[in-house]
Amino acid sequence: MNTRTSPVSRFISWAILALCVAYLTVPLITQFDYSLRMRRNTLSFDAYSKVLAIPEGSVELRQTTRGVTLKMPRFYSSLAFSVLAGVLTIAFSTLVIVPTTYWVHLRLPRLKPVLEFISVLPFAIPGIVLTLGLLRTYSAPPFALTNTEAGTMLMLVGGYTVFVLPYTFRSIDAGLRAIDIRTLTDAARSLGANWATVIWRVILPNLRVAVISASLITFAVAIGEYALVNFLFPDERSFGSYLAAMGRNKIYEPAALTIISYLLTWGLVLLIQRIARGTSQPSASIR
Repeated sequence: MNTRTSPVSRFISWAILALCVAYLTVPLITQFDYSLRMRRNTLSFDAYSKVLAIPEGSVELRQTTRGVTLKMPRFYSSLAFSVLAGVLTIAFSTLVIVPTTYWVHLRLPRLKPVLEFISVLPFAIPGIVLTLGLLRTYSAPPFALTNTEAGTMLMLVGGYTVFVLPYTFRSIDAGLRAIDIRTLTDAARSLGANWATVIWRVILPNLRVAVISASLITFAVAIGEYALVNFLFPDERSFGSYLAAMGRNKIYEPAALTIISYLLTWGLVLLIQRIARGTSQPSASIR
């Protein structure tokens, strides 16, 4: 059987690849070019300098719906807030999804279709509907999470966990399917490990790459999400809210912010790839 690819097929394949690359890169190139044109007839990084150099709380005052005047946070504080929300969401989603999916795989395989159906619900329900549902449920008694700063952050983390559930569940599920969890569990239990030790010292190290992949998606959602965080924190303290506010009031700075967020995302991707490459060999220890 002749397995060689014809020149026409190779040309079509390269043409499709070139079109895909152009579709993804041309908008970024034009956005970058636009961000350099803040100074007339000269290419400069003035927009980037303004974005990165604006001190905390130095811009206009914003009047919130509660009648409290707050200063709009700037680049560093908004990025720090979104990074904190992303890290908390990664920790919370891992703590919830990994044990649940592991237990279903190990003891309750008949519930797999139910778990898969629940995981795709955020795809079927529009994001604004999920946001309003969360607000209506957890902003009034008996929960009333939005009465305190910590409760509001907890609600934001829970909302992000729901938003990324389709991605995190499938990543963890694929990781569990790739390892023999029953053999690992039986071996650990026979050596006297309790269930917490089995999950933390045996299962989780073997799911490290899957957890890192899910963390990337979670972090990307936390950086760019707008609807839920704008309802919970109307003072525009998140990076997504800050980017939207800059787009309403500025011209060149939003383009610079877009390029910066793109570089931050790619930097995170490269970091995760490096970590995953260093942990590609699964390991398990019970001590």
